Amino acid sequence: MRGFLFCMFESCADPSSLTGLAWFACYLTNGKHLLFYQSFGTVLGLLALAAPLALLFGFAGALAKRSQIPGLRQIGQVYVAMVRGIPDVVFFLFVPLLIDQGIEVVRHYSLCESTGPIYQGNDFVVCDAAKMPLSSAEPWVHSLYGFALALAAYAIVFGAFAANTLDGALSAVPTAQLETARAYGMNARQSFVRIQLPQMWIYALPGLANLWQILIKATPLLFLLGIEDIVYWARELGGTKGSRFAYPHPDWRIYYFAALLVFYMIMTWGSEKVFNRLQVRMSVGQATLSGKGAAL
Repeated sequence: MRGFLFCMFESCADPSSLTGLAWFACYLTNGKHLLFYQSFGTVLGLLALAAPLALLFGFAGALAKRSQIPGLRQIGQVYVAMVRGIPDVVFFLFVPLLIDQGIEVVRHYSLCESTGPIYQGNDFVVCDAAKMPLSSAEPWVHSLYGFALALAAYAIVFGAFAANTLDGALSAVPTAQLETARAYGMNARQSFVRIQLPQMWIYALPGLANLWQILIKATPLLFLLGIEDIVYWARELGGTKGSRFAYPHPDWRIYYFAALLVFYMIMTWGSEKVFNRLQVRMSVGQATLSGKGAAL
């Protein structure tokens, strides 16, 4: 097998001499296509990290909206209203820029000897030591930093939607159960942790499932943030390539984007199946229509 792979890659040294299946085999295994395949992992990694972070932001936002502490409730309401009221594309472009420049401003005043004006007309000027990441950093550090900024934007935006969903789910738990818990001597914290929190998930699950599907469909926005995701590589590889390229071909973008359509259809279809099964399992014994149906 090892010898076969060596011969296969050795035969790809001169693409102009290849025809038919041999040409396509070398074309689909060249360096750029390997980066294209790797970019699917970038999308899956974003989903794996953004979902729990968004849920964390959402839970904090929901608790803030319901808080009795002066000012905290207003912060939660402003967070949810502001993020939900601004177009996603605008917020996705704003948050990474805000975080990036905020970090560099702090580093500029703490690491640089000269603390001259940072905003000079239309220019944002910081010393070399304050730049994030440093110009001497490895390429993977720049990629990881850009991915982290994008991840923060996804978590903040979808956290606001999750906060609204979780707030509604907490309110949907029957008040009679909370009153019974207090009658048994539980304080507000105990009734929340033991009664309200465990039961609110059944009410939140449909909204969270819909939010997960929206999150999947929002991953192509990585392309707008300068990250080389699957959309970037589909456009890059599918575009017309002239004779100066190693593998010249006409406009094949329709085939690459069709592959992305299949990928996203599989992701959303599989997610729907998982959430449906989870809904049935969590509904057993609950005072909901689905719970009664599952019990029967």
